[in-house]
Amino acid sequence: MALSVLDLFSVGIGPSSSHTVGPMRAAKRFADGLKSEGQLSSTTKVQAELFGSLGATGRGHGSDKAVVLGLQGQDPETVDTGTADDQVAAAALDAELRIGGDHRVDFNWDEDVVLHRRKSLPAHPNGMTFRALDHTGAVLKERSYYSIGGGFVVDGTAQGADQVVADDTVLPYPFTTADELLDICAREGMSISDVMLANELVWRTEAELRDKLLALWAVMRQCVENGCAAEGILPGGLNVKRRAPALFRTLAASAVSAEAEARNPSPVQVPADPLLAMEWVNLFALAVNEENAAGGRIVTAPTNGAAGIVPAVLHYYVKFVPGANDDGVIRFLLTAAAVGILFKINASISGAEVGCQGEVGSACSMAAAGLCEVLGGTPAQVENAAEVGIEHNLGLTCDPVGGLVQIPCIERNAIASVKAINAARLCLHGDGSHKVSLDKAIKTMRETGADMKTKYKETSRGGLAVNVIEC
Repeated sequence: MALSVLDLFSVGIGPSSSHTVGPMRAAKRFADGLKSEGQLSSTTKVQAELFGSLGATGRGHGSDKAVVLGLQGQDPETVDTGTADDQVAAAALDAELRIGGDHRVDFNWDEDVVLHRRKSLPAHPNGMTFRALDHTGAVLKERSYYSIGGGFVVDGTAQGADQVVADDTVLPYPFTTADELLDICAREGMSISDVMLANELVWRTEAELRDKLLALWAVMRQCVENGCAAEGILPGGLNVKRRAPALFRTLAASAVSAEAEARNPSPVQVPADPLLAMEWVNLFALAVNEENAAGGRIVTAPTNGAAGIVPAVLHYYVKFVPGANDDGVIRFLLTAAAVGILFKINASISGAEVGCQGEVGSACSMAAAGLCEVLGGTPAQVENAAEVGIEHNLGLTCDPVGGLVQIPCIERNAIASVKAINAARLCLHGDGSHKVSLDKAIKTMRETGADMKTKYKETSRGGLAVNVIEC
């Protein structure tokens, strides 16, 4: 299995990579298949059934809307996030879908998109089945898919994690464990980002890769800007107020005051806030995850539920680390992706499969590794930072209140962003040696997820989701 940095980071639509991006991609894949197999002209109705976690929390995560958009040919990367809800409402009101964008079929919102709260498909908690019918009601085509986290979608005929990615590209420096990665670095005298870069050049030129990664960084920056500007209440019914705009105004005013004080020092010195950087990191994470909760455009990093952590820590690097530049941003993302690949191969990044430790935990680990690398960490120190990042998120449950990616998800990203920075800085004070390896921590995460009760894995049937009555 060969995974690229672009498999860990991609542009999508909120609020969830596994519940929104994945279902949209699966629906589009099904629609595209009808066209390529010559069955579209005979299709008069398309039905979708969502199972497991998709069925349990699909309404709050927008899975039903994502399916409608995907069937109509929309892609998570390019869909107009400003009109997405209107497109879905129009399909329901007009009682028709335009499969693939042009082929009309009848559509009944209540009957044709069914969410099963208590039924599951066998291979993964995020299962869905699509069905195309002809004018007699006969089934022309039926296909199941699984949304396995981070926007990844596998066909229902695939068997296990080995079929997650069909790419069998031969890499110059293949690795499936952190120990193998560290051995490569030691043997070749390379950093972790060097190893990733060498592998990426199999698929694209360095200039192409640079353009793609900086484009992702641009989406992250725009997402923060949007989140800092957008006022109001997040959709979904919990009446969660956006906090990023007010916090941004407070921090921006403080920055202006600090600049004025520097130009005209006061005789009475007021000590600077030693934790001001942490406030900015909180802002960056809140801005991204509030945009995600509102269905905005974000970068899955590696999932939507954890999408604020890598951007927040990257913003910290750019704003507070002297000498930060685009080369550092690229090395950060390459290193973070190397760690994400380890989680993807050896455990899971799906909250429905292993709980939030697989989303926020893996993102915290990735961000810690990326920051440690650009702060000058050795491969051993980077691996140590990644291990600290996941070790202190082990057992984290996925219990979204109301099935929405808001409580506790938004604040959880802010806390994990600060934790990632602390992990990187802590490990720079050591020599990289530590008792618990990243491989062992990832193995522990996988086993913990397997032992975790289903109600704590993105079903909204346990934890805060049932104990928070009013918000």
